[in-house]
Amino acid sequence: MRSMESYPRAAVERAMKVQEVILRAIAKKIRWWQAAEIIGISDRSMRRWRERYEEQGYDGLIDRRRGKPSGRRVRLAQVEQVLGLYREQYFDLNVRHFHEKLVEVHGIAWSYTWVKQALQGAGLVARSRKRGVHRKRRPRRPLPGMLLHLDGSRHQWFQDERWYDLLVMLDDATSEIYYAQLVEEESTVTVMAALREVIERRGLFCALYSDRGSHFWLTPKAGGKVDPHRVTQVGRALRDLGVQMIPAYSPQARGRSERSFSTWQGRLPQELRLRDIRTVGEANRFLRDVYTAEFNRRFQVPATQRGTAFTACPRRDLDLTFSLQFQRSVNRDNTVSFQNRVLQIEAVSWRGTLAGCNVMVHQHLDGTITLTYGPHRLGRYTAAGRLIPSRKTTTSRSMELT
Repeated sequence: MRSMESYPRAAVERAMKVQEVILRAIAKKIRWWQAAEIIGISDRSMRRWRERYEEQGYDGLIDRRRGKPSGRRVRLAQVEQVLGLYREQYFDLNVRHFHEKLVEVHGIAWSYTWVKQALQGAGLVARSRKRGVHRKRRPRRPLPGMLLHLDGSRHQWFQDERWYDLLVMLDDATSEIYYAQLVEEESTVTVMAALREVIERRGLFCALYSDRGSHFWLTPKAGGKVDPHRVTQVGRALRDLGVQMIPAYSPQARGRSERSFSTWQGRLPQELRLRDIRTVGEANRFLRDVYTAEFNRRFQVPATQRGTAFTACPRRDLDLTFSLQFQRSVNRDNTVSFQNRVLQIEAVSWRGTLAGCNVMVHQHLDGTITLTYGPHRLGRYTAAGRLIPSRKTTTSRSMELT
């Protein structure tokens, strides 16, 4: 049996052109009589072409074929099935994602290359652009936990008018995703929530690579270098934990996370649509319980060295570390003014009054507030500023009533 390469070049090129026209007709992009006119044959000849295609697959389009038909030919009904699935159900998936669905969901095991050529020939997906100039990719860190990327991607994840940020933390060594959640906006609070969850589950890591967003860095001059001596709330929290921060000065410098977001944007909206997920809460549960693990199975790579750079966090309670901290002076009536709220401090046994003392206001990620003075906790308050009775205070009061 002759291979494709054994045919004259002109015959192969003609076959590819005819193949593309027929694929467009199968995909219902054009009518069959229009396909006949494009190829330059009669309707009767077009019917013969179609029969030959159905019987012998791609090879049947080459004139003067010799030998037996290929045992790997794809029949017309199967081509129609594949193109129909893409056109009607998976129209917004990229070719790789669609090929995975064909194999896993529909049991169609044709090669990725065949699927790609069929979709491109039918005009259902565009042909990829030529590669750009060669750039050398920065080597990965050898161990997990040496360098983590934290970035957000603003996108219409539900394929409607709503825009959300997808916050993702991934490991430079393996591309493993440690955190992925949709938020209204990437901010100090949402970034702190991501960092806290990863540290609680994985441990402390060595360094964090991020853009120069205002919640990460203070940049005196727009587009210029960051000021490493003036820290943000996020910078202060990571400094207290001994985690180094590294700023990126271009999108190319964040290439690993940028490529990851390209994959997220090409897959997550389609997965949400196929599962009829319409709310942020449902989407985040899906990300946490199902999709992040599935994403890692497909795209995580092994580290170049065995072991890990993660270490156990010495602080059991990260509630104060990952909070917004503001210094305030105590008023003469032992109150603290904070964001149009008055926080009343209860009497303490180790000091007669705290008037005039500088205390720290900790605004937690859930909105509640804690006051501290050095190592002492002075009280916890609701977001509205009402004192939350401590367990110790509640116990002593109940003993007094008894």
